[in-house]
Amino acid sequence: MTDHAKRAEELFCSGCNCAQAIFCAYEDLTGYSHEDAMRISSSFGGGLGRLREVCGTMSGAAMVAGVLWGYDETDNDKAKAAHYRLIQDIAERFKAKYGTIICRDLLKGIANDTNPVPDARTAEYYKKRPCARFVGAMAEILDEVIAEKEAER
Repeated sequence: MTDHAKRAEELFCSGCNCAQAIFCAYEDLTGYSHEDAMRISSSFGGGLGRLREVCGTMSGAAMVAGVLWGYDETDNDKAKAAHYRLIQDIAERFKAKYGTIICRDLLKGIANDTNPVPDARTAEYYKKRPCARFVGAMAEILDEVIAEKEAER
């Protein structure tokens, strides 16, 4: 299996937003091209378009989970519930490590305004931001879930 955590951190540190870093790290499993994966996940960085709401790592993980295990029958409440339970489990695992899945709370103490213009990706940016750590942790959580799902087969 690909080292998804390492790949996600590399992607983030090369300029991807947090959601892109997660979703693109799993191209080997989702089957999306890099370009399509980048576009699909582009809106979710910075807590959804820099609104500082749900962390982009969570959005990226939810997108991966949707591709791998999502439902496609609108009238299948059992499938919906099972999928939502899975998403809630992923969120709970992240919360157990960091206390929240909310971007503004994860970045507390760091200037985290909602200006749509992203901060320049400088050495200082990466030094003060914990986001690469969050990206790596979410990929580790997602890999745990993938391993658990494979063991259930």
